[in-house]
Amino acid sequence: MIYEDILLEPVLSEKANLLREQGKYVFKVDPAANKIQIKEAVRRLFNVHPVACTVMVVGGKPKRQRNRAGYTSTWKKAIVRLPKDEKIGIFEGV
Repeated sequence: MIYEDILLEPVLSEKANLLREQGKYVFKVDPAANKIQIKEAVRRLFNVHPVACTVMVVGGKPKRQRNRAGYTSTWKKAIVRLPKDEKIGIFEGV
């Protein structure tokens, strides 16, 4: 799997911003990726040394559009923890 295809996009929410202050960065990742692949992708793409990676599957929420009921898509989220002295510049605005 190509490293650019593992990390789909960063998650930018209030909770993710609070985690960033603790040195944890949140990404939307490929559903087929595992923890080892995610840590390696972060290491290679951002030149940092991840300490830990937590992965979870976020279930789709029920939504309605007119008279049709449905669900949003299920997706996979990864929280990557970095050492205190390292940061990812994209999140910091560098």
